[in-house]
Amino acid sequence: MGRGVLLTSNLPQLQNLIKRDPAAYKEEFLQQWNHYNSIRQIFQINPDENAQHFRELVSFIAQVSQCYPKETADFPSQISTLLLESYGTLSPDTRRSLVQNLVMLRNKEVITSITLLQTLFPLLPKTTSSSLRGFIRKTILSDIRTANLRTKNHKLNRAVQAMLFGMVERGMDAEVVGDKGKLKAAAGPGNNGEEAMWAVVLTKELWRKGIWNDAKTVSIIALGCFHPVAKVQSASLHFFLGSDEEKEDSDDEEEDLPNVKALQHRREINKKTRSGDKKLRKLEKAVKSKKKKRAENVTANFPAIQLLNDPQTFGEKLYDILNKYDKRYSLDHKILLMQLLSRVMGGHKLCVLGFYTYIMKYLTYHQLRIPAILVALAQSVHDFTPPDALTPVVRKLAQEFVHPGVGSEVIAAGINAIREVCRRQPWSMEEDLLGDLIEYRKSRDKAVTAAARGLLQLFREVNPGMLKRRERGKEASMGIAKGSQPLPFGHSAQAAVDIEGLVLLEDHLKKLREEDGVASGDEEEDDKAAWEGWDVESDSDESSDGWINVDSDSDGDLEVSDSEDEDDKRKKKGKNKAKAGDDDDDEEDGKDAEDDGPTQETAEEVAQRISSLATTKILTPADFALLNDLRVKAASEAIERGAGSGAKRKLASLESQKKSLLSSDIALADTFISEDDILGPRKKAKADYAERIASIEKGREGREKYGSLKGKKNKAAPSSSTNREKARNKPLMMIIASGAVKGKKKASLRQKQRKLRAHIERAKKAHH
Repeated sequence: MGRGVLLTSNLPQLQNLIKRDPAAYKEEFLQQWNHYNSIRQIFQINPDENAQHFRELVSFIAQVSQCYPKETADFPSQISTLLLESYGTLSPDTRRSLVQNLVMLRNKEVITSITLLQTLFPLLPKTTSSSLRGFIRKTILSDIRTANLRTKNHKLNRAVQAMLFGMVERGMDAEVVGDKGKLKAAAGPGNNGEEAMWAVVLTKELWRKGIWNDAKTVSIIALGCFHPVAKVQSASLHFFLGSDEEKEDSDDEEEDLPNVKALQHRREINKKTRSGDKKLRKLEKAVKSKKKKRAENVTANFPAIQLLNDPQTFGEKLYDILNKYDKRYSLDHKILLMQLLSRVMGGHKLCVLGFYTYIMKYLTYHQLRIPAILVALAQSVHDFTPPDALTPVVRKLAQEFVHPGVGSEVIAAGINAIREVCRRQPWSMEEDLLGDLIEYRKSRDKAVTAAARGLLQLFREVNPGMLKRRERGKEASMGIAKGSQPLPFGHSAQAAVDIEGLVLLEDHLKKLREEDGVASGDEEEDDKAAWEGWDVESDSDESSDGWINVDSDSDGDLEVSDSEDEDDKRKKKGKNKAKAGDDDDDEEDGKDAEDDGPTQETAEEVAQRISSLATTKILTPADFALLNDLRVKAASEAIERGAGSGAKRKLASLESQKKSLLSSDIALADTFISEDDILGPRKKAKADYAERIASIEKGREGREKYGSLKGKKNKAAPSSSTNREKARNKPLMMIIASGAVKGKKKASLRQKQRKLRAHIERAKKAHH
């Protein structure tokens, strides 16, 4: 082969030959490498000169860089520096070529993911090309997804999360502009929050895809909630509120669902086969599951709210933003802040008492978006909220919404809002006000009646003493007669002494140790091995005030969970030794029965027994998962033994907790309400003439006109069918009863002869 093939103008051929035999063509590669260095220096001075040739050289070296790793060690850093420092002066084609070659180096494992992402993250806010921006975004997401495919790549995740934190933090010192007023108009394009916006968008996408689901991810977006740029703040708020408005930016939008009805109709027409039926059933199942997932995505992001670090400080900062910059934000943005603050307060049972003072100025029936504000108010209340802070709010709601000067919908919304507040904190209601509100159950409007009855039923359950005697109902009156009283604010029915069901876990672990034959000494050695690295500073315990080190040899008496069972075993062993030396099988069975008798405790004894496992062992997430499984098993066994409906409800709640990501999601779902809960049942308003006409016209779209299509299908000009065509399909009984048939039967001989002659004459004329 001639060396002319290896000229600069034929780089693809040289690339192919180098990949086949790198050592044989090293000299030609070094020649091209030196040529690339000289062209790069010229390109840095004048990017427009030899741009096409420079792109070809970069692509060539990127393709063969893994063949000569020592010679091309600085090549990736040169490309990254060129992109980061001279991005504004490069042409769009050069930018795209350099980014693609950098991604190729990552695919060939020449560079690491961290090196690639450190270059791509700063390019996102600078890029004006939508196609290149989409390519960079897709590359970032796919690279992080691939790295966390089998196991979590904690090193990469920490590095990327640190970069995202930095992108959000860099704009935090700017002045809060808001989304309305003179400051927004006067704000220049310098600090538009593009970098922080991209950090929030990428973090949300990684959370939505399930790649990241830890507290650090939530902390990045929680920091974005306090960003001075309104759009960054809004995107972060929508993440916690579970809104679908931001999902339009997703690079893989969900495809349109197939039309199941059309497929079923086609199935009826086409040939019936088993495989066709099976495919149709599979498709229907897939469509149903997708619709269910879409419906679930509308709900609030419960796990993210639960993973907030220091939710009290987070809530106080949200309130400070609301209070301090009230004039700079629009009403819609302030409602977003109110909703998130109320959900954090309700989910974590926080007390931000200034929020109730702030929200009172919006509690008027003519306020825009008042249902959303009432929802935020109700969600922020919980059983730890002081009633003194809520009583003025309830009184303001009654004064503004519940009086004869407003419509029935306003009254219903006001009573429903008061009911939701009192459902969470019943002591915020005054007795006189409650009596006035309950009187609205006699209203003629259905929504007002339902709201007042709901409030009455609530206080029959939680505090019937505030009701008049005739309004308490049978069960509440019987309860008061027995002396049952509601607990005052701040009191609890019983103190928490143990983790629910921990006795089951203790018994299970004890049984496993007995099966494995682990002795008490071996167990202590395992405990010591498990505590290695934790008690490094334990040597200085003797010098502490009044504390004395206890020798590990005497720790056996401190194992509360096992000591009672071991004492029982020792007593039984003593009794067995005192007996005659009979080792028959019957006696052994009797001993086993005696051993099993005391261990099989009733459900009440197990519930009353307090476990010491939490004080002697650090419980891991695996232990809590096992604890949940044991509780489900115990509840199912109780149902099999004939337990009541309470055990069935408990089993259902445990199984739903097991399926959910966090067990507190169900409680949060009950805590949060919607605007429909506030508005109540509404009567549909009567449509006016214009709305009825618009509905009629909408129904006529895409529909053929009414009328018969007989005789019109195969004709060029539209026309009706002829009498001859109609006579063909005429029923026989109608033909017999027709005048023409009856006339033929009644015709005389003379009339028949005339008709016959006329027929013969017509036939002769037709032949001629």
